[in-house]
Amino acid sequence: MRLARLARFCYRRRRLTVAGWIAGLVVVLAVGFGFAAEPLNDFSGGNSGSAKASDILDEHFPKQSGDEITLAVHAPGGVQSPEAKAKVEQAIGRLAKTPHVSSVSSPYATPGQVSKDGKTAFAAANLDVTSDEMPKSDVKALLDDVRTDSGPVQIELGGSAVDSAETPGGGPSEGIGVIAAMVILLVAFGSVLAMGLPILTALFGIGTGLSLIMLIGHLLPAPSFSPIVAALIGLGVGIDYALFIVTRYREELHAGNDPEDAVVTSVTTAGRAVLFAGTTVVIALMGLFVMQQSLLNGVAVAAGVTVLMTMFAAVTLLPALLGFAGHAIDRLRLPGTRHGAGGGGRRPLAERWARVVQRHPVVAGLCAAAILLVLAVPALSMRLSLPDSSVQPHDHSGYQASQIMARGFGPGTAAPLILVTEGGTQADAGRLAAAVRQTPGVAAVQPPRTSADGAASIVIAFPTTGVQDEATPKLVHTLRDDVIPGVNKGTGAHTYVGGQNAASIDFAESVSTRLPWLIAVVVGLSLLLLVVLVRSLTVALQAAVMNLLSIAAAYGVVTAVVQWGWAGRLLGFPTDMPVTTWVPLMMFPILFGLSMDYEVFLVSRIRETYESGVATREAVALGLSRTARVITAAAAIMVMVFLSVLLGADVAVKQMGLGLGVAILIDATVVRLVLVPALMELFGEANWWLPRPLAKLLPPHRAEPAAERRPAGARG
Repeated sequence: MRLARLARFCYRRRRLTVAGWIAGLVVVLAVGFGFAAEPLNDFSGGNSGSAKASDILDEHFPKQSGDEITLAVHAPGGVQSPEAKAKVEQAIGRLAKTPHVSSVSSPYATPGQVSKDGKTAFAAANLDVTSDEMPKSDVKALLDDVRTDSGPVQIELGGSAVDSAETPGGGPSEGIGVIAAMVILLVAFGSVLAMGLPILTALFGIGTGLSLIMLIGHLLPAPSFSPIVAALIGLGVGIDYALFIVTRYREELHAGNDPEDAVVTSVTTAGRAVLFAGTTVVIALMGLFVMQQSLLNGVAVAAGVTVLMTMFAAVTLLPALLGFAGHAIDRLRLPGTRHGAGGGGRRPLAERWARVVQRHPVVAGLCAAAILLVLAVPALSMRLSLPDSSVQPHDHSGYQASQIMARGFGPGTAAPLILVTEGGTQADAGRLAAAVRQTPGVAAVQPPRTSADGAASIVIAFPTTGVQDEATPKLVHTLRDDVIPGVNKGTGAHTYVGGQNAASIDFAESVSTRLPWLIAVVVGLSLLLLVVLVRSLTVALQAAVMNLLSIAAAYGVVTAVVQWGWAGRLLGFPTDMPVTTWVPLMMFPILFGLSMDYEVFLVSRIRETYESGVATREAVALGLSRTARVITAAAAIMVMVFLSVLLGADVAVKQMGLGLGVAILIDATVVRLVLVPALMELFGEANWWLPRPLAKLLPPHRAEPAAERRPAGARG
């Protein structure tokens, strides 16, 4: 068996294996971080109206196609007062000298940039680069020089570049997640050495994975949150995968096997499950290609590469490290802790619990399903949007600027719609501006501007509502479906509604449209893998239904917290907001893959026991007993790692961490401890049903090493 040969090689050549990993990590780190690709956060790709508008802007209005920094001013005594004017002009001068600022429109020279009451004004600075390309150091220096809330004049900066500079990319969350994992592993193993091996293995896998995705970004550009998501998933699965193998290794040692045989058995049993589980996660992530968004492809590859590296570390580096540990795996024990497979004549708690569920499978199953369905209800009202300055922490300059603009000019000032027209005449552009100005929901419209080559024109309209308001998408559809076709009819002109606001709306609608395809692809491929592993169509279908229920419940909790505001402030969300568009999209493949992880480890152990001659009912109880402790520890690690991001500043990543943490908690408790034993009890021997034509297509099942086939719990 190839896996056994690999394990034996890594064990016997452990010095070479560890040295190879260390050398490889150093090289990949140096190359990856030395030649890292820049992130790209443009979600307007595809064939949407906003994407077409962006292409026309790039071609005919290069200065308009860059992002903007807004300097917002509020002066209770009026912005025309000598003191206010001096401070504002000084700030504008500093803004104009900032690298990549191509032009600045002063409120004292540009009509419409002073509010009607004269107390609020703004200056707009056009950038010749996107917000991603704008150096954060320059923006932070600008913030330090310009931002002031002292005295009678308040000056704040807003825009995507400012939000990016004020939102740290990392933070303490990863470190806290590692510390939490160490504590959980110490409790589970009671040994410092046994705790350290999964952590070390995971860090090697994550380090190489993150370095590789820095290079892959040159081929597949990815948004700035990709490394955070990849590290989050890699840390969770990396520790878990190593945990399962170390747990099996200790079991084999306690059963009397020598270290080499224990390593081989662990890798060919738990390691085989790791490979199947990890492959399921990777395949689920690759399902994001169905969305036809190039940036999401980059996220999928980034996270997938990290998972692959943690899998590779688990079946190569870890056997070598176990070779060095040998029988000393349980040394450096914590005082007062002990391990073992339970002894004393009492059955383990997990086995006793399984038998309680088996005595009342219908009641247990219905109660568990009811809990999941109730938690899923809020998801029916989920709204999607991309975060803007209005949902940032309230002490950020971006948030303060958005509030100044909303009070002085209306909430739609920060959400302009750019109507880009190809063809037509100047008179046609004027008629379009007039029609848009008369549309309900439009607060103001700037006069049309024509490109230098005369081939295109733009009209900028400001809605009466902000980015996060559900009335704004309705206005965009009204313009696209009713206003624009009527104005352009017979003129030969083609008008597209663009801008960041329209791009956010188009991306949200693309997600809603293509999400069912993503679900179908991910579920179908994952089912196929699980059928190959456990050789049961029934178990695979059960797993799919249970995973869908737990993901729906997680969606519901995220909606209730983020959108409805239930405990939102307590969990670090500054205000109620729609769910970030890419969060449910990313959550589904990740959670489906991770849920399959636990299904693989539990059901493969049940199948292993069943094939040794134990009846299904007994195999379920024994399988749950043998895996409950390690699955609980693994789930606790993932929950702590995912929830640790709530301490960060990025509201979108916090939503993601909340959803992943809640889903894993539900999966490891309600699903694995209640639904799985209840359903398997109800199906009985039908759990192992596999249609004969399908059985002929599958590769033959290879029996696991005899070390596992012990008579414990055998029943006829």
